Formats: sequence, C-alpha cells, structure tokens
Amino acid sequence: MLACQDNGSYHQAMKKWAGMLALLLPLTFGPAGSAWADQTDPRLDELFVHLQDVETSAQARSVEQLIWNVWLESESPTLRLLMGRVATAMGQQNFIAALKILDSVVAIAPNYAEGWNKRATVYFLLGQYEDSMTDVERTLALEPRHFGALSGLGLIYIRLKDNAAALDAYERALTVNPHLVQARAEVKRLRRKVKGENI
Repeated sequence: MLACQDNGSYHQAMKKWAGMLALLLPLTFGPAGSAWADQTDPRLDELFVHLQDVETSAQARSVEQLIWNVWLESESPTLRLLMGRVATAMGQQNFIAALKILDSVVAIAPNYAEGWNKRATVYFLLGQYEDSMTDVERTLALEPRHFGALSGLGLIYIRLKDNAAALDAYERALTVNPHLVQARAEVKRLRRKVKGENI
C-alpha cells in the first residue's frame, strides 16, 4: 500500500499515478472535453487494466469515474439529449418519466449498454425485479465488465432472497473491479449465509 511506503517511494508512486491520469483524461474526454464512446470504446481495455493495478481507494474512484464517463457517452446527439433527460427525471425521483424515456433509448440504440443499465436501475427502484434482471442481462451481454450492472444483479437477487445467486453476482463484480467496498462487504456476509444454508 502507498501509505506504508517511505516518503521517496510514495512520491514516486504518486508521480507515476498523476502521469497516468494525465494520459488517460485527454483520451477519455477527447479534444475540448468531448467524448465518443459507449462500451465499445477501445480505451476501456486500458482503463480496466489500471483499475486492477491501482493501490488506493481514491485512485480506484478516479478510474471508475473515467470508465462510467466512457460508458455513458454516445456519438448520437439524440441519445445524449435523452440520457440527459433521464438523469433529470431520476434526480427528481420521477421514475415513470425516466422509464418512458429509457424505453425510447433502448428502442433507438439497442447496442448501447448504458441505456439498458439505466432502465434496469429504474425497474429496480420501481420494485420490478424481473424486468430489472432482464435489462441487467442485456447490459452484460453488451459489456460483460459492467461492474455496476453486476452489483445491481447482486441487489436484485438479495431482494429475491436468492443468496447464492447474489453471492455469485458480487464475486463477478469484484473480479472486474476489486475496489467495490459494498460488494466486498456483501460477499463476506453472503458467504456466511450460503455456507449456513448448505449445512
């Protein structure tokens, strides 16, 4: 861990980290802050490698945010407009409005993973767990590394009282992103429960 290193090593590691971010930020956001993207963006491969390598939670959050930014972006102005309206509706807890907009998103862009993921989230918030699970599976078919969708799948299975399936989902999420604090806590809790259930 960086905190355990001597001062020279710590500063050297932080310098290396700052250099990596300096390279990745323009790649992710492109010139003048624009982005092109979704889950097919080839820059995600490098970001996921870095996500495995970072040593602090702050570094992990930075890389996670870069990944989310790439997933969310689209070359389509229409899609960007609709996803902005989804964010507004969800911020106002108007989940029915968000759902209607997301129905349009997945209809016009069925290969855009974040549309399915956001609709899965709305379905979950509405208590429609089977619909949410269906959209999570669509998300993962397009982006198997989607740690947000995998964590969401764990939540769905917990609501459905399927501890073994929830444990599997959280373990899959941690394989992709070992820095998910809540997922790690759930894995610890669920392993005890599943072990008890199997006795």
